[in-house]
Amino acid sequence: MSMKNRMQQRFFTGFFVFCMLAVFAVHAQIKYIDKRGVIVFEASEKFFEEVKAKNKSVTTILDVIKNEIASLALIRGFRFKNPLMQEHFNENYIESDIYPKVIFRGKISDFDLNDLGSGAKKFTIKGVLEIREQKKSIEPVVQIQLINGVISLQGSFMVLPQDFDIQIPKIVENKIAKEVMVRFDFKLSANEDD
Repeated sequence: MSMKNRMQQRFFTGFFVFCMLAVFAVHAQIKYIDKRGVIVFEASEKFFEEVKAKNKSVTTILDVIKNEIASLALIRGFRFKNPLMQEHFNENYIESDIYPKVIFRGKISDFDLNDLGSGAKKFTIKGVLEIREQKKSIEPVVQIQLINGVISLQGSFMVLPQDFDIQIPKIVENKIAKEVMVRFDFKLSANEDD
């Protein structure tokens, strides 16, 4: 092989390796994000007024390389049908002026973006939910699927108010469920700006 051919071969080999590293570096920085995620919580009891609120502006970020997920919801973003209930929730129960946000951080077990399809698959997220500066480990089972480049992630879990030092007054304790059902629905799109 001539010197010229060896130099061309080295050039193309080096160029190929450079291109592959560049592609990997770009792919490694892709995160999926949803700034309009939905969280609904319900603590209703039969025969009493519905205790249910929805937040439609939850920010969630999924790192598809590390399989890490983080969500942030502002407490005042939760909306009740009854304005008085919303006021009591913010002022008396959560004290949203002091504790303005809910944070969740976790890792999705056995998750691989390349294995996703349009059919939903079940995964477990092991993480920590923080409300009122109180932290609680949770492991929700979620349904994840990839539809037209968007990751759909849905799931639910139960929590207890006392886990987050939330005091329920005696006068209303029979009207509020002992366990609170939390459901979430995120539609995450690729974000290559990170």
